[in-house]
Amino acid sequence: MKKIKLIYNPYSGDKTFKFDLDIYVTNLQNAGYEVHMLRSTNHNDIEDNLKSIPKDFYDAFIVSGGDGSINIVVNCLMKYGLNHIPLAIIPSGTANDFATFLKLPKEPDDACKIIANNKTISVDVGLCNDKYFINVCAGGLFANVSEKIDKTFKEALGKFAYYIRALQEMHTYKPITLKITNSKETIEDKFDLFLVLNTSGTGSIKNLSPTASISDGVFDFVGFRNVGVANLPSFALKFLKGEYLEHDKILFFQDSQILIESVEEVYSDLDGEIGNKLPINIKNIPNAIKVFVE
Repeated sequence: MKKIKLIYNPYSGDKTFKFDLDIYVTNLQNAGYEVHMLRSTNHNDIEDNLKSIPKDFYDAFIVSGGDGSINIVVNCLMKYGLNHIPLAIIPSGTANDFATFLKLPKEPDDACKIIANNKTISVDVGLCNDKYFINVCAGGLFANVSEKIDKTFKEALGKFAYYIRALQEMHTYKPITLKITNSKETIEDKFDLFLVLNTSGTGSIKNLSPTASISDGVFDFVGFRNVGVANLPSFALKFLKGEYLEHDKILFFQDSQILIESVEEVYSDLDGEIGNKLPINIKNIPNAIKVFVE
């Protein structure tokens, strides 16, 4: 019988996943899997568990949670040489940008059917200094919102907690000077925010980079150049039309390796988790992991 490891965060999102556990286990057993479970309550217990697993013990992993939970699991798979084992994702967090991009279902029967069908795709993973990300590396305005939100506030308001916190940040935020080097050029300017995207969106905004692909070997860089209050109306109009990448306040390019530096103290955010302090050297690792898809 094949073995599968189910990792879930009981406090993720609306905290209802645990009520469907028996449905998942039954469906997975019917699909020929012996189910081993890990109830994760902090960042360390996933790593403590996965780092001691023999390389070929499991046939698949499942992670139920948001982008942060996925990030932790992906980091462990890459770090401990388990990335040849396919990963199933059940979107049960507050932010589920990576799962949304792949159009992965949350319903137990549908999620288990995808695993039973055993269809996977290979996806790129980003390496930011010594940490990995699968959806986005960000920095600047709004980038660290998820770490600054009170847990009770987040549980009560869900996604709206992110938006409220973001609005609060706008009152005190100052642009940062960045030096950005790709394979063709070096750009130095003041920026409000930068995004290094593997998928097309983050923060529940789906089309920040409509042409993004998770298996093309490059990232989509989107930098917001000190937009300022005076430019907000024209920028917002182009944003709503999907034409904002052509705005003169936007820096956009695609590359497989990007160096971002700053003389100011700036920390990156990786899939909603605290990342490295700048400077950061970002590298695309093509086809790094396999993910179950419909």
